[in-house]
Amino acid sequence: MPEADWRTMDRAALSAAYDNSGAVPGSADAMARLRERSAAFRAAHPGELDLPYGEAARRRVDVFRCGRAQAPLLAFIHGGYWQRNAKEGFSCLAEGPLAHGLDVAMIGYTLCPEATLTALAGEVRAAVAWLRAHAARGRLVVSGWSAGGHLAALAMAWPGVDAGLAVSGVFDLAPIRRTALDDALRLTPEEVASLSPIRQLPAASGPLTVAFGTRELPELRRQSAEYQAARARAGLPGDLLPLDDDHFSILDGLARPDGALTRAAVALARG
Repeated sequence: MPEADWRTMDRAALSAAYDNSGAVPGSADAMARLRERSAAFRAAHPGELDLPYGEAARRRVDVFRCGRAQAPLLAFIHGGYWQRNAKEGFSCLAEGPLAHGLDVAMIGYTLCPEATLTALAGEVRAAVAWLRAHAARGRLVVSGWSAGGHLAALAMAWPGVDAGLAVSGVFDLAPIRRTALDDALRLTPEEVASLSPIRQLPAASGPLTVAFGTRELPELRRQSAEYQAARARAGLPGDLLPLDDDHFSILDGLARPDGALTRAAVALARG
């Protein structure tokens, strides 16, 4: 049976179609384990923590170095539907890239509804510019998961970004505006137009790998496939990377040195 068209769904059905936590049993436990692993990682790798790129409390980045001169930098943007989580809870995802000679930065940002999505995206753009100027010694790859995947896709139009890895992202905000998520986001029609990567394809960009789990919700799978297809039609480089994962297990592929996302990040970093 074909999947339902999001435009025909009522608010409750469409909200369920984007409820990643509700769709994966044990997702809260998985995130708790990720935070525990990340706390242990931060304790063992002090790095350069909470470097400010602005005045607000969450405008901070963490940088973990691999020890190689002129190493590429993977900048990671956390998820949480733009309104949950923090960079500290994802630190262990640096393990895989570090093992292959990449430096890794974790980007923090102000959450909605304290910030509008326009302001939030502006913060992440400022963080990427700060990393390019102050922390990147080689190629800069911008990555992110879930809401961070959306922001990583936006970054493909920003100066200084060499490549991208968008994982389980949202690339068209039009459906989101009709879900319960919008209670905090309060998206405007102008934001849907200007902040949807599929509606704002750049004239040129570096390569972008769009990764998603084949066990994710149909709407997440659709968004990834349609966004990559739109980029391909526009002549923009990159590929689609389906993985045998759900919305949360997919992250292990970046934490592991032998993970599929680690391999994708290394390939992008090496050009």
